[in-house]
Amino acid sequence: MSSVTRRMDASPASVTATGGATQKQPVARRASGPRATGTVNGAQAPMARSTPDSAIDEYAGDPNFMTSLARGLQVIQSFTPQTPQMTISQLSVKTGISRAAVRRCLYTLSKLGFAGIEEGSRYALRPHMLALSNSYSTTNSLTTAAQPVLERMSAALHESFSVATLDGDEIVYIARSNVSRVMSDDLQIGSRLPAYCTSMGRVLLAYLPAEQLEQYMARLVLTHYTARTVSSVEKLRLALRNVRRHGYAIVDQEYEVGLRSLAVPVYSANDRVMATINLSGSAPRMSLYDMHSRFLPHLRNAATELGAFLH
Repeated sequence: MSSVTRRMDASPASVTATGGATQKQPVARRASGPRATGTVNGAQAPMARSTPDSAIDEYAGDPNFMTSLARGLQVIQSFTPQTPQMTISQLSVKTGISRAAVRRCLYTLSKLGFAGIEEGSRYALRPHMLALSNSYSTTNSLTTAAQPVLERMSAALHESFSVATLDGDEIVYIARSNVSRVMSDDLQIGSRLPAYCTSMGRVLLAYLPAEQLEQYMARLVLTHYTARTVSSVEKLRLALRNVRRHGYAIVDQEYEVGLRSLAVPVYSANDRVMATINLSGSAPRMSLYDMHSRFLPHLRNAATELGAFLH
């Protein structure tokens, strides 16, 4: 990510819906029924069904790409709080991977202690999976530092806070503190959400190098999660310019009705935006003015504190 100049001169009058609300599903959900539409070059189009396995197809012919490993990782990622136990058939449908390949993945994972049969023919992940996440969290200085900072803010302000980074076209949560009254209480470390309609995603997109941002815009399909979701690339560009101008992002119910969030960038020592920290809350309870006047200073102080751990 490129170097940026910090802008900390925002005023209450500049509060607009320029960021993204962190939202409900651990994995960016696809809307169903009449909401399952996207915008491509300004036109409405039905969302084509995409599976994790279809994303692997782009690497076909690459002699260094291990398709079997990729499919095993897709099987692992298919287990969620909503679907903690699944059969081979269910995993095959969810991933787009053949039943035979899913069976081999589960057999291997079971032999290594990462998965096992729970009830009848249903599989579930085993505690040994924690070794994989622990390897990341214990070797990432920002993750290690962020959790106590977020928990301290939650204890003082009684709100939910998160830290995320950009991974492909999505944000991924690397630290989170939660209070039960927040609507999206199923978000957790490792949860992924679309970047374009979340506050943390817009912060991270706003500070991308120009070439990377243009590549993202070229492949972006806008899914309309709510009536407020940004409806065109041009409007998204304007929102990202506002993020850079004011130094923060607010999204008002663009990914989930009733949920707002505020995010600010976390700068590294060389003034590059490497992560983002945000606050999420119920729209009826938390006004846009309160977000700016009460919570924005706390977020910026926390971002400065976390930036000391980035090199």
